Amino acid sequence: MATTVETAMKKADHDNCGRVPVVAVERLEKTFGRHKVLNGLSLAINRGETLAVLGRSGTGKSVLLRVIIGLEQPDAGSVRIQGRDIAGLGLDEMGAIRIKMGFLFQHAALYDSLTVGENVAFPLEHHRKDLSKRERGERVRQLLAEVGMENDSAKMPSDISGGMQKRVGLARALALEPEILLLDEPTAGLDPISSGEIDSLILKLQREHQMASIVVTHDLHSARTIANRLALLDLGKVVIEGQFEDLQQSDIGFVKEFLNQS
Repeated sequence: MATTVETAMKKADHDNCGRVPVVAVERLEKTFGRHKVLNGLSLAINRGETLAVLGRSGTGKSVLLRVIIGLEQPDAGSVRIQGRDIAGLGLDEMGAIRIKMGFLFQHAALYDSLTVGENVAFPLEHHRKDLSKRERGERVRQLLAEVGMENDSAKMPSDISGGMQKRVGLARALALEPEILLLDEPTAGLDPISSGEIDSLILKLQREHQMASIVVTHDLHSARTIANRLALLDLGKVVIEGQFEDLQQSDIGFVKEFLNQS
């Protein structure tokens, strides 16, 4: 059964002893030209929970992540991070909130001119100036070990596979110990074995760090594997939200069509 943001927030209050969700978006709207990408979209997510956002191309999934992280401004609606509405925040205030977020881009988005280790160190050098060079180096080694890339620090991004680049991107996303992890198509373009390895890694990191994670994906198998809840979007809004069984039991035509084609 589809749920509203109010229902999700009530659940969050119960699960988190009265605390508000880590991320809550309510009635978001966003239009580019004549194309309405977000059309009253509402979602909420709690600490330690992974929400998979599914849908066809162009239905607003990646735009949702960009709005949450403050890279796009919605035309209407609100985004609250740990209870704080981010609308109208200054650069410094928004920067402080972004530090709490780790972001894995669809194509890893590693810097081609930096080594694997330097890519992971990049956010530490810019946001953790309290750490010594030795401490930053140790943090990088720890992060690469977490994603199984501890022996590849000196390699360039062009020297490693797409799956390995995603691992490095995950390590970089975790560098500042975020409370929120945003993943944009983490298995896109990968073979089934590499996709399974990334799914296993995301599950491992989620168990160890207990972040609130939002995963945008076309991969229904991946979503079933890593997520506590799934939200299916169409025409810029949530059609149904719940566990995979809820989608299977739905009599909504679009939901049936999406499952049959996935």
